[in-house]
Amino acid sequence: MSDLPRKAVTRTAKLAALPLGFAGRATLGLGKRLGGRPADEVAVELQERTAEQLFKVLGELKGGAMKFGQALSVFESALPEDVASPYRAALTKLQEAAPPLPARTVHRVLAERLGADWRSLFAEFEDTPAAAASIGQVHRAVWGDGRKVAVKVQYPGAGAALLSDLSQLGRVARLFGPLVPGMDVKPLLAELRERVAEELDYALEAAAQHTHAVEFAGDPDVVVPDVVHQADQVLVTEWMDGVPLSEVISGGSQEMRDRAGQLLAHFLFAGPARTGLLHADPHPGNFRLLTDEGPVSGWRLGVLDFGTVDRLPEGLPLPIGTALRLALEGEAEEVHAMLREEGFVKPTITLDSDAVLDYLKPIIEPAGREEFSFDRAWMRAQAARIADPRSPAHQLGKQLNLPPSYLLIHRVTLSTVGVLCQLGATVRLRAELQEWLPGFDPGDAGDTGKSAPGDGAASG
Repeated sequence: MSDLPRKAVTRTAKLAALPLGFAGRATLGLGKRLGGRPADEVAVELQERTAEQLFKVLGELKGGAMKFGQALSVFESALPEDVASPYRAALTKLQEAAPPLPARTVHRVLAERLGADWRSLFAEFEDTPAAAASIGQVHRAVWGDGRKVAVKVQYPGAGAALLSDLSQLGRVARLFGPLVPGMDVKPLLAELRERVAEELDYALEAAAQHTHAVEFAGDPDVVVPDVVHQADQVLVTEWMDGVPLSEVISGGSQEMRDRAGQLLAHFLFAGPARTGLLHADPHPGNFRLLTDEGPVSGWRLGVLDFGTVDRLPEGLPLPIGTALRLALEGEAEEVHAMLREEGFVKPTITLDSDAVLDYLKPIIEPAGREEFSFDRAWMRAQAARIADPRSPAHQLGKQLNLPPSYLLIHRVTLSTVGVLCQLGATVRLRAELQEWLPGFDPGDAGDTGKSAPGDGAASG
């Protein structure tokens, strides 16, 4: 592959072939069952082949296809266990790597963006990429002053590919329903599409990453590599080694899992409070654990990829913390009123306050305990409760509305919870909420239940 496939017809053909492949395997499976093979054996084989084909295509196409696959990957823990394992391995591959661009294409981009003498900026440059993701790949290098750096090079044609992929995926969205029970993937695709321009702008990414690097400089828990140089479609940042979070998920000890989970929860809430920005791409490929050759209790969280952020000048909106606290206190009427005021309940919808609280209680359980053990069983139970058309939770959920200003916050929070469940981590979530979430502590100044100034900025 010499370039990111740019012709819409080529990418569309590959994505459009997915339903045909699924149908073909289903027909093959029927034939095998008629031939006498056990149904459960055939079903497992079909799931494995489906997962392999689906995420192989998404990974090879990079662009919006791979980004969508990465977004889905954090919800793997919601899958019923009997179908989860075939998808788990395929999803994990998307979190870390994709087929790389050849060196000659990388050299061409660097010459176009950094100048014909681009090599003079580096003491060393490795042609083989260290990582390849959805819209760009990363190369190890040594900057002219001796610093080890990561050089992120955007794929040529990435913008057109992103838009083409997300449009085509919207046409076959129904195929992904079994992957994430209870989740409508169309809003996820729509939101990813809205973020395309920001994702492609490395100047915006550099500014967001630098803001985090400065704020968390010397922090005992979080590390963000600073920006060294930025040009159109090229971003050079400090290099950061560490243990990929995906490795902790797949084989870490319980102590490692708990530490990683605590750091993730801390960053989710401390980040917006300290920087006014919400890191909005929390799949495991964007995190490293820095061991510092010390005990697990002192490990730090390394954070990468600030291409998508939500701008929250006042931190997370005050109504989130206030409503969460009131729900834990059992104040059904106040919670219902706040949800209606913030637009989660439309004026034309009539709901019972106690029913709303009953809907929320299982979801907010982790915030009500000093410690909570996240696991796949808990995530599956929440997904099943909301997905079952016969359940009251399903019926009530259909009547709720997600305001645009909360869309990205909702996805990031849900994604982070998904990763915590993949880790199986025991986390002191309540302590993080008390310290960093406006409105959650009853003593917070200005806790009136009204939107904080700049609440509209939550839409980014």
